[in-house]
Amino acid sequence: MSVDATTVKRIGRLARIRIEEHEVAGYQSEINSILGFIEQLGEVDVTGVEPMTSVSPMVLRRRDDVVSDGGYPEQIVANAPLAEDNFFMVPKVVE
Repeated sequence: MSVDATTVKRIGRLARIRIEEHEVAGYQSEINSILGFIEQLGEVDVTGVEPMTSVSPMVLRRRDDVVSDGGYPEQIVANAPLAEDNFFMVPKVVE
């Protein structure tokens, strides 16, 4: 796959990057070398290789989802300027 000058300008416009006319050839060669590397990756035989999320096997530690603090809503809203039925009251900001 190869990228031409028109495609480089279009990529720059979509990315909102100003590309001067004298810079187009440089970006074109850089993008073409990146695409060449990606084509090389496509040639690698990966049959039988399981997808992985990390280079080292890991297991996330999990904990039980239990309430460890709380049960005193009156104390939580005690310093609120406005509270009703243990809920914070705020003024309406959207009409």
